[in-house]
Amino acid sequence: MSVLVFDIETVPDVESGKRLYNLSSLSDKEAAEVMFTRRRQETDGNSDFIRHHLQKIVAISVVLSSADKINVWTLGDNDSSEKEILERFFEGIDKFTPTLVSWNGSGFDLPVIHYRSLLQGVSAPRYWETGNDDQSFRWNNYQSRFHERHTDLMDVIAGYQYRSVAPLTEIASMLGFPGKMGMSGDKVWDAYLDGEIDVIRNYCESDVLNTYLVYIRYQLIRGHFTADTYETECKRVKEMLKNEKKPHLTEFLNAWSGSV
Repeated sequence: MSVLVFDIETVPDVESGKRLYNLSSLSDKEAAEVMFTRRRQETDGNSDFIRHHLQKIVAISVVLSSADKINVWTLGDNDSSEKEILERFFEGIDKFTPTLVSWNGSGFDLPVIHYRSLLQGVSAPRYWETGNDDQSFRWNNYQSRFHERHTDLMDVIAGYQYRSVAPLTEIASMLGFPGKMGMSGDKVWDAYLDGEIDVIRNYCESDVLNTYLVYIRYQLIRGHFTADTYETECKRVKEMLKNEKKPHLTEFLNAWSGSV
């Protein structure tokens, strides 16, 4: 079975914000500031993190791993619409029926994907299958928190205890993987305003690579990989990064090699 690791990057959905809060006269940047301010008010100043349904997806990066190959890329191109990005994501699920792997996918990525699919009218029958048309999905489907067809590593490793969760970058770095390298989620909006979609897409790919590396470590501790299998898979990822010959992937490889 193939494994599809995924990660999303988002910005404030200023179009919906303007509609909901009567902000049509404001620029996108001004409307987003109002949205951030409203969120701080809702949380008594503890957070300006905008609620899931008002997050617009600007990138979905994936690692697709199968027995004969492994690849990392970002869906669509710089000009792809949110709807096209979502359609490509679900096309991959329709084609491969993979095991989905994420870090906090249950808490963030998938709920955002659900809301945005609802807004964009994106159909995904295979993803939403729960056993009515395919009996094998009755006991293992993408919707259940405790099924493996979607494995949220943060959730599983924390024993489904929210007080025990940890940031991906810290776990990745602790294990000798690169973690975040200069970019972070709180910088995505500014990068988007500056038109730096390439920077966002490259950052998303580094996150999804970190997630995959934590996943194969998880496969080691649960006995699905032997020590030799784990080392072979690490070498396969390094070879893929080397062959891609893309500056941000070379930087990731060098940071990984330099940490060992």
